[in-house]
Amino acid sequence: MQINGELFLIENKMKTTINYIGLFFLAIISLHACKTDDMNYEDAKVTAVKTLYEPADNKAIKLVSSASASLYFEWEAVKVEDSGAALYEVLFDKVGGDFSKPLYTVVSDNNGFSNGATITHKVLNKIAALAGIEPGSTGDLIWTVGASRGVNRVLAEESRTLTITSLNGFTDIPDEVFITGEGSETGTDLATSLPFKLTASGEFEIYTKLEGGKTYHFVDRTSGTPRIFYSPNGTTLRESTGNDEITVDKTGIYRISLDFNVSTISYMEVKSVGLWFCPSNEVIWNLDYHGKGVWTGTGKITFKQESWGKDQRYKFQIETVSNGTAETKQIGTLNTTDSAPTDGSDPSYYYVRVLPNVTQWDDKWKFMDKFDGKSTTISLLMKGDAAYTHTITAN
Repeated sequence: MQINGELFLIENKMKTTINYIGLFFLAIISLHACKTDDMNYEDAKVTAVKTLYEPADNKAIKLVSSASASLYFEWEAVKVEDSGAALYEVLFDKVGGDFSKPLYTVVSDNNGFSNGATITHKVLNKIAALAGIEPGSTGDLIWTVGASRGVNRVLAEESRTLTITSLNGFTDIPDEVFITGEGSETGTDLATSLPFKLTASGEFEIYTKLEGGKTYHFVDRTSGTPRIFYSPNGTTLRESTGNDEITVDKTGIYRISLDFNVSTISYMEVKSVGLWFCPSNEVIWNLDYHGKGVWTGTGKITFKQESWGKDQRYKFQIETVSNGTAETKQIGTLNTTDSAPTDGSDPSYYYVRVLPNVTQWDDKWKFMDKFDGKSTTISLLMKGDAAYTHTITAN
């Protein structure tokens, strides 16, 4: 019985070994078959697309900013040598181009297997920009279709012209914007670029110092390879495809406003920032710019004695220049208040905004009683990565 058992075990081991060997050879054969199929698939010849259906030649389209807006492209299906499925791409080029180095290529629907492609206005606007069509302008580009089995692309027998009126604004608006360059406060170190503040959808602003005659530009990130934005004329915002830069004529403190919705840029030079004491109806002392959107000043605060008590109301007044025109503006409360704060008041009490009008009393704060008659340091903080606010410290 023991001998029979040993023979049984040996027989089972031999069967198992044979099975493993058989599976191994089957795997090799299967792998070889797959490889051969793949090679046949890749090497299969395709015919050229003979007819383009949509859009019609010389079709004119005005792009819109809706995320769902699109244009449908369609063409005649090709024949493949092994009766398999072809892959398609829509190719775009400048007028006069031969598609050997297309401006842009879009894979057709169904991962390239459909003989039609749904291309969004957002993508078309990007292609228009690559073709040199300025935002809000109208221009032509050409398109055709390439067919392949994944290796050798065969171009269609015809191409068509598409007339595009591009969007005024950007379709791909950045979530963040920063300023960098030798003319900026932090120089060319991308990692230390100063952030803009998002003030509304697609709108950004920054208070910063610019060095006259030195270059700067805007980016959407502080690492890697960011998108670059600039202005060719001081009023129009553009995305750069090269090394485009901006300069200002004179060194100064500026508020730079960017609106990606309509592709505009504007500047307001801040000539001075002063502490406006409402009872005196005047600036009682100025704050100096200390960098990165911060102004700081020190002076004595003396409340004005009235018959009903002491008046301690204040705000800020700034002298500005925009497009060569001088203008006085005031900075006051973001959150309306008529009470003096305490040491435990919410930080939002001190939040600020640029006011629409210059007045003596509106949108003001009140000093705490402890500042009366004291030397006081006040800082106005207009920084892109925090709420606009101000601080007050007794010396």
